[in-house]
Amino acid sequence: EVQLVESGGGLVQAGGSLRLSCAASGDSLDGYSVGWFRQAPGREREGVSCISADGTFTYYLDSAKGRFFISSDNANNTVYLQMNSLKPEDTAVYYCAVTWSSSYYCGPDEYDYWGQGTQVTVSS
Repeated sequence: EVQLVESGGGLVQAGGSLRLSCAASGDSLDGYSVGWFRQAPGREREGVSCISADGTFTYYLDSAKGRFFISSDNANNTVYLQMNSLKPEDTAVYYCAVTWSSSYYCGPDEYDYWGQGTQVTVSS
């Protein structure tokens, strides 16, 4: 079973940047769809960015387009989320998640394995 550990969260001023990392162990991420999700207090968990296992589908939340970028390093079995021009409304707990085979929908219900989350706080 794959285990995921996120890191890279923290407190940043509006306009700043953070890079979140998601290190996988227990299995190679080859063949998995990977995604980043977030959940703010009182709100439902939402998909921020996802990539299908076959690489043909990449999704970004509208508010993240042009600011956030998902990438993967297969050699290190790690997925990243580069977040630029951060806004206070980006404040949330960010989770990475994976599911075996290709998923073409960036919804939490599609994903099976989850990390513990990392807090991102953007001050105004």
